[in-house]
Amino acid sequence: MGLTNFILTVAGVGAVVMLLKSDVKQSVTVLRRNVKHIRHWLEEETSAASKAAQSIKPKEIETKVTVKDIPKEKN
Repeated sequence: MGLTNFILTVAGVGAVVMLLKSDVKQSVTVLRRNVKHIRHWLEEETSAASKAAQSIKPKEIETKVTVKDIPKEKN
C-alpha cells in the first residue's frame, strides 16, 4: 500500500511538473510575441513623431523690445 501511494505521488508530481513546464513555454512564447508587437508599435510611433516634428516650422516669438533698448556693442 505504501509503495502504491509513493508511485502515485511521484506520477502525480511528474504530471504537474510536465504541465507547468509546457504552460511556462506557452507563456514565454506569448510574452515574446507581445514584446515584438510592442516594439513594432513603439518604432512606428517614434518614426511618425520624428516626421511630424520635421514638418512643423518653429514659431517666431514677438518681442516688445524696441531698437532703442538694444545696447550697441563697443569694439
